[in-house]
Amino acid sequence: MPEQDTANRPAEPASEQERSDRLTRQDWLDLALKTLVEDGIDRVKIQIMARRLDVARSSFYWHFESSEALHKAMLEDWLKKNTSPIIERAMRPAPDIIRAVVNVFECWIDETLFDPALDIAVRLWARRSAEVRRVVLEADQLRIDALRRMFLRHGYAEREALIRARVIYYTQIGHHTLDEFEDPEVRFSHGPAYLHIFTGLVPDEDLCREFFEKLDETYFRPRRGR
Repeated sequence: MPEQDTANRPAEPASEQERSDRLTRQDWLDLALKTLVEDGIDRVKIQIMARRLDVARSSFYWHFESSEALHKAMLEDWLKKNTSPIIERAMRPAPDIIRAVVNVFECWIDETLFDPALDIAVRLWARRSAEVRRVVLEADQLRIDALRRMFLRHGYAEREALIRARVIYYTQIGHHTLDEFEDPEVRFSHGPAYLHIFTGLVPDEDLCREFFEKLDETYFRPRRGR
């Protein structure tokens, strides 16, 4: 009887136990956040996610004690993804306030630094939960305070620093909430004017060129597939 060619034999489907063993805590967390963005918090259920991962729901409890523990981890991950980069860039040294604001603008053009869909999803969740709303309000305050301190470092008075920080932040959150209100190319073409309004100073030509080169490299070129 000829020997079977085991090298070319199709792999056996993984068993439920094998699939479960390969899953990590981050796999569950990533799916929970993806589900939150696509379907809302009502669909972030252990049984629903277990079906999507093709494992028993008991697999979940190797990584989280409860749904509440998962929710806490989701909020922590959101804070890390969407708040830490804003604070880090607002604290970066810069030769002047315009370049300091451009540093923060990196978060608005690079979704690896700030995920707008996730931010909106968490804010919708906050309408359903007082605890989530508390976390969101704290995050907003942290972001605004980082921007306020950025202006203070560049010589703005306390009240003016606070209002300019609020204007930048509320404008950006408003853009994300409105979603398709304005074509991105039109919106970003106003970048130098926004810098003028946000800081009270007119950006020079070199900085404008740097801004648009960074914008093309980070935002437009990846979407054109180049």
